Amino acid sequence: MQLQDIADTSPLVAILRGITPAEAGAVAETLFDCGFRFLEVTLNSPDWAESLQIINARLGGEILLGAGTVLTAEEVTAVAEAGGRAIISPNTDPAVIRHSTQLGLLSLPGCFTPSECFAALAAGADILKLFPAGCLGPGFVKAMGAVLPQGTRLCPTGGVTVENMAGFFAAGAWAVGTGTSLYSPGKSLTDVRSAAQGFIAVAGSSIRPR
Repeated sequence: MQLQDIADTSPLVAILRGITPAEAGAVAETLFDCGFRFLEVTLNSPDWAESLQIINARLGGEILLGAGTVLTAEEVTAVAEAGGRAIISPNTDPAVIRHSTQLGLLSLPGCFTPSECFAALAAGADILKLFPAGCLGPGFVKAMGAVLPQGTRLCPTGGVTVENMAGFFAAGAWAVGTGTSLYSPGKSLTDVRSAAQGFIAVAGSSIRPR
């Protein structure tokens, strides 16, 4: 799964915070069946490496699998060894960004200010995770898109819901990341599927020409 394929067909990042290996495979396959193609397992989840390995074994060639809450270069290496292809962080750390790109992984650092956005790009970031999006709002996405280099990929994350996500796409978001509105530990597969279908329906009607 390539970045342009995601942007064109399913511009959504599913954040699986707290997921366990016991439910990782079934949840991932449910999200895939609904149309999600970019999945993120956060490092503050129990046995996260095993969950990455399980999802990669089932869907690795058909999705973009990443790890979130990655804070150090050592964790970047561990994610790569577990089969992750994208490194997502809540902060902007040039060392993490550079190590990710050196290993051939996609880098999605968390950015909150214009200075962090430009610093992340200078370090080699592929996508800017605007976080927390619920505090920033679509207006910030539009304003940043006006000053950042043309073609910069922006992914608002944190506080994105079915109700507000269309506004982020209208403001120029490349994709959006969603967590608790989609998945939380112990959530039934039926409820995960229902939430996923809601997000996919809105995303499909919100995709703009790229």
